[in-house]
Amino acid sequence: MTKTPKLVSDKSFPFIDLKAQYRSIKLEVDSAIQRVMESQQFILGPEVESLEMEIAAYSQSQFGIACASGSDALLLALMALEVGPGDEIITTPFTFVATAGSVARMRARPVFVDIDPTTYNIDPKKIQAAITSKTKAIIPVHLFGMAADMDSIMVIGDAEGVAVIEDAAQAIGARYAGRRVGSIGLCGCFSFFPSKNLGGAGDGGMLTTNDGALADKLRILRTHGSRTKYDYELIGMNSRLDALQAAILRVKLMHLDSWSEGRRQKAARYSHLFKDYGLGDVVRLPALNPKCNHIYNQYVIRVAKRDELKAYLRSRGVPAEIYYPSPLHLERAFRYLGYKPGDLPEAEAASKEVLAIPVFPEMSDEQQNLVVDSIAAFYSH
Repeated sequence: MTKTPKLVSDKSFPFIDLKAQYRSIKLEVDSAIQRVMESQQFILGPEVESLEMEIAAYSQSQFGIACASGSDALLLALMALEVGPGDEIITTPFTFVATAGSVARMRARPVFVDIDPTTYNIDPKKIQAAITSKTKAIIPVHLFGMAADMDSIMVIGDAEGVAVIEDAAQAIGARYAGRRVGSIGLCGCFSFFPSKNLGGAGDGGMLTTNDGALADKLRILRTHGSRTKYDYELIGMNSRLDALQAAILRVKLMHLDSWSEGRRQKAARYSHLFKDYGLGDVVRLPALNPKCNHIYNQYVIRVAKRDELKAYLRSRGVPAEIYYPSPLHLERAFRYLGYKPGDLPEAEAASKEVLAIPVFPEMSDEQQNLVVDSIAAFYSH
């Protein structure tokens, strides 16, 4: 039976409630911070080394290399592959700017391939046509916590001798065909930005790999190209994770699976609510794939009159965000690549219709009811 939307009260709440998360683990986090303060060892060191081993094991990889951010993880991966001018890197236009920005910073050329309109991930069927003799790597993004079609992508990468770098910034803990993201390609790149499922108290990142030589090179590159003090083997950069972040992340890692399960439960409840309200014709829900376990870093719906809906939700105290309002091939920063409107129609269409609504483990039923009731009220008009 279709529910009738009711007048909702203005009980505003955050898009993600990090304060509620902190309250649930305050004693553990505070103890970890105190441990680092008493050690007075802030740069790399035992806390970072322990986190690297724990993330590697969690991600079913042999090696973990911590760095200063998810953006730096991507950049370090490309540096390790010695990507440079004249090289081409195939990736998606429907992602955060760091994915293609890291390519441009290496003076290589981002080659954008359109997306699958149901998952919003790069469409493997369109990758083969983009391969040239200049292709150095493919960077699929596991967008919103849903793994890309890695079987198809790895077949292409292996056949063409092209490295596959997984941008798993939004997807730590997600699985594809039983394997954790970050363990399938040559390496995986993770972000610990506070809003991620595993978020720090600031920026932080990690690379995972099963390639020992690559892991060694990444460790050198993140510390100015040096293995030992004042002995520079390579031109590197300063991208070290600090011990305070590592200590906090080690605490949070112990809770990650339960938090991701909490997000999945909230996502399932959303799906039931949208069905109960009879919104199936106007709200497209996140796609499900039996090969994947979605971790819902974002719960993204697709709707008509998206901008009007977002404004309406905000007027009722319901937060909502747009990921992403413009595909990268049409951004001013990438204008030099020569793309024009219409070149990648699926990404362009999605950018006009996607809307992320709140999903976090501590979210109450009342808050979820408010979100769906407000969406129903908007479309009932």
